[in-house]
Amino acid sequence: MFKPKFFSLYSTYTREQVTRDIISGIVVAIIALPLSIALAIASGATPEKGLHTAIIAGFLISFLGGSRVQIGGPTGAFVIIVFNIILKHGYDGMLIATIMAGFFLIIFGLLRFGTFIRLIPYPITTGFTSGIAVVIFTTQVKDFLGLNIDKLPAGFYSMWKIFITNINSINPWATGIAAISLLIILFWPRITTKLPGSLVAIIAASLAVYFFQIPVETIGIKFGSISSSLPVPSLPVISLEKIEHLITPALTIALLAGIESLLSAVVADGMISGSHRPNAELIAQGFANIASGYFGGLPATGAIARTAANVNNGGRTPIAGMTHAIVLLVMLVALMPLAKFIPMCALAAVLVFVAYNMSEWHSFKALLKAPKSDMTVLLVTFFLTVFIDLVIAIEIGMVFAALLFMKRMADVTSGAFKFTHDRIADDDTELRYYLEREQTNLPKGIGIYEINGPFFFGIADRFLENALQYRRLVPVLIIRMRNVPAMDATGLHALTRLFNKCVEVGTRMVLSGVNEQPRKVMTKSGFVDLIGAENVCPHFDLAVKRATEIRMKDFELEALKA
Repeated sequence: MFKPKFFSLYSTYTREQVTRDIISGIVVAIIALPLSIALAIASGATPEKGLHTAIIAGFLISFLGGSRVQIGGPTGAFVIIVFNIILKHGYDGMLIATIMAGFFLIIFGLLRFGTFIRLIPYPITTGFTSGIAVVIFTTQVKDFLGLNIDKLPAGFYSMWKIFITNINSINPWATGIAAISLLIILFWPRITTKLPGSLVAIIAASLAVYFFQIPVETIGIKFGSISSSLPVPSLPVISLEKIEHLITPALTIALLAGIESLLSAVVADGMISGSHRPNAELIAQGFANIASGYFGGLPATGAIARTAANVNNGGRTPIAGMTHAIVLLVMLVALMPLAKFIPMCALAAVLVFVAYNMSEWHSFKALLKAPKSDMTVLLVTFFLTVFIDLVIAIEIGMVFAALLFMKRMADVTSGAFKFTHDRIADDDTELRYYLEREQTNLPKGIGIYEINGPFFFGIADRFLENALQYRRLVPVLIIRMRNVPAMDATGLHALTRLFNKCVEVGTRMVLSGVNEQPRKVMTKSGFVDLIGAENVCPHFDLAVKRATEIRMKDFELEALKA
């Protein structure tokens, strides 16, 4: 269902709930203000771009989204990829990638990919989220310590190399303010939760630096005057060459936005005992990112921490998220000129705290005790994110996960002869019971082969090898498929090859207990016509009856020949 929650809930709004939503929206806006500025700077953009993103994308995500309480805006997950895109393709390249990602998200939603995006393996999401956290922390070391470095190089190893080289240029004042700011962020919630610790830390640090003239770098020193004007629409110059170069980064942004927004919506559902519309949420994320890129903003998605804050402060409808965007707009106009007094070391403390929350170290530690396959996917994704590139990490992580999934499916799918000639397999008590119950004595020359588990390309070759383990197949072969929930083209191809081999040696094949999905595949491909509809039986007893009829005719023909 694509209908936004805002319109579905319209008839249920009450004055009391709207009041609570507005109050919650104001609180969330206060939380989002320092985060939006810090995330924009960490991404390689100017401070106001973070607010532009939170205002435009945040409003559209709430207005058009499929969640009652989702709060959208810039998040830490995008910092590294946006930083790298700006570094390689310039700011216009980042805007183009953001707009392209928006279109991808709309397509994902229209194709109802919402459910599938949520199925991305947990070790992958944990691996790249933890990796991003490590990289974000690394990018903040310079400002946290006040190191005298003009420009950070790209790459985790290169950053730490230059940190060590310039370790003698530490600014004790910057380090002290950053440490105190971090302590305020950590311990302020023990005093009150009504005002976010990050905002208190930034205000305190800014006042201290301004009144005591502490020699540390501020936003004003680094960026000059900060614009408080409203965002102006401006479409970057787009060419086919740029689109070609930016397809992969745009897809990465779209996947990250989809994963994080749906994960945030799921968390919110648990907090309010509700349910979101994943495909409507993806479409809303798409329009939000297109608009954000069009107005010069950054990629946006649902923010878990801000969404949780919205729920905890009484927000229950999209009005809270829309209010948060409107309040940020007022703050942009009224307070942005004051942002030039914010010390960079205080913002670094805010982002170090963001990185810590993103690290999910408890989950990371728990996954190290998971099966080796999951641990491998986790570590590969993590180290590729940190040392190589987030895009490559996701691509290779997905390939690893897919290969390991195929191996697991192949391991749980088995096939074996249960009855050949006059012998019943020792482990097949069910078949033995059936034959005794029905008082059935199968004619000599009937073999029974059973497949258990999904019949797909991971098991097809092993199936053929097992089924053809006898030099000459029996005159009639019953293939039991009662435990085959699904079949793909490769599995069908293997079954067709076995059928052709049966025809070659004079064996007739009968299928038993074919489930709905495999039967559709067989019917559509023409395999049912090939084997004969009468030889595809819904139950084992009918398959036995059919196989017996075939053998009786064989005996009659042999008698006539004699």
